Amino acid sequence: MRTLFVNGTVVNADGQTEADVAVVGEKISQIVPRSGGGITPGPDDLVIDATGCFVVPGGVDAHVHMELDTGTTVSSDSFASGTIAAAYGGTTTIIDFAEQRSGGNVLEAFEKRFAAAESQCVVDWGLHQILGGVDEQALIDARSLIAREGVASIKLFMAYPGRLYSDDGQILRALQMCADTGLMAMVHAENGLAIDVLVEQAIAAGNITPDFHSRTRPPELEAEAVHRAAVLSQVAGNAPLYIVHVSSSHALAEIVSARTRGVNIFGETCPQYLHLSLEDHLGQGWPNGAGFICSTPLRSKHDHHQADLWDGLRYDQLAVVSTDHCPFCMREQKLGFGESFQLVPNGIGGVEHRLDLMYQGVVAGHISLERWVEVCATAPARLFGVPRKGSIAVDMDADVVIYDPAATTVISAETHHMNMDYSAYEGMALAGAVRTVMSRGDVIVNNGQFVGRASRGRYLRREVSQHIR
Repeated sequence: MRTLFVNGTVVNADGQTEADVAVVGEKISQIVPRSGGGITPGPDDLVIDATGCFVVPGGVDAHVHMELDTGTTVSSDSFASGTIAAAYGGTTTIIDFAEQRSGGNVLEAFEKRFAAAESQCVVDWGLHQILGGVDEQALIDARSLIAREGVASIKLFMAYPGRLYSDDGQILRALQMCADTGLMAMVHAENGLAIDVLVEQAIAAGNITPDFHSRTRPPELEAEAVHRAAVLSQVAGNAPLYIVHVSSSHALAEIVSARTRGVNIFGETCPQYLHLSLEDHLGQGWPNGAGFICSTPLRSKHDHHQADLWDGLRYDQLAVVSTDHCPFCMREQKLGFGESFQLVPNGIGGVEHRLDLMYQGVVAGHISLERWVEVCATAPARLFGVPRKGSIAVDMDADVVIYDPAATTVISAETHHMNMDYSAYEGMALAGAVRTVMSRGDVIVNNGQFVGRASRGRYLRREVSQHIR
């Protein structure tokens, strides 16, 4: 039996066409333009009418944190609840993280994280490997994960001294490995040592309100770290470098400068930096402001960061939009450790709303439909070595989303499916809505109802990307 998507507009990163799409099993089997007659349904075909809608590839969210242990609490979405929420929002692939901390073993960390996710995910999933203790054995083990587990990326931290931080020498060694193997090096770029000084000084002065989370992590220290990472990448042999959650004009400028020098660098931003601000959200004080504490932090609406980031997406200076989904409940977690900004768990939940929030950029004229698809699906699939995802094409995985531009999405904690008791986007009325979601040939969301089955998601053995060398 075939599933047919008929009467819709197929949108890929390289263009759009009025065409019908046929799915057989787990793969897309045909795409027939309606100018050529489209596809004639047979008596056994399941026909999904996409009249007036866009037919787009399922989203690929390359940066999420389900069940993340911060040391004081655990992010509130399980792999089950988080991937169901992702499915509701049109995301059919997530990539989470296995985390090795200083003194820990890389392979043991990976195996533990794999076991946690394996029986829960309802969409396809992969893992990046965090290196929080870069030593000789960690580098040997990380290298072995390429063939052993299909891991194509590592993550390094220039922030969080004492927990995940790597110094410049450690980062250089890791980047040399990436230059040699083709592994993508994801980097959290903030000057963590300087930030700790500013945090200490703010607390001593009694400046503990939520907005001081941003004020002690100024954009200059994000930009400085991006610059340093880019230099180290060049010295290492032009290692593939991916700067996560870019939040400021300053950091974007360093990425653009590095690209003009030939650095093999890519930038990621997130919806929170395009829609939320220091003044309007972190600046609410206690308790509401706690809900907007994330790292990198929200920036001032007066300094043109949002406009510059939208431009960065439009002109391909930023390659990907992910969510950095790291949800916490307000009462038990965000406010559970005291009213001082450095005690609040860092993170915003958003895996369910990425496609909708980014579609507002299309509505506002910031980006095209094609670019919307590219930054939310095609580019992350290519950069992170998932060749069967990210486009509507014959023989690709049948990850298909019907997106209705005439519908409206109102975001609220009362209606979202993430395991959170608040929403950073509460009350936002957005143009467009996800109507139908297919993951590898299975319809898992239909007309706002989850109809998938538990643990159907498949682990993705990823390949070293051919798009980053």
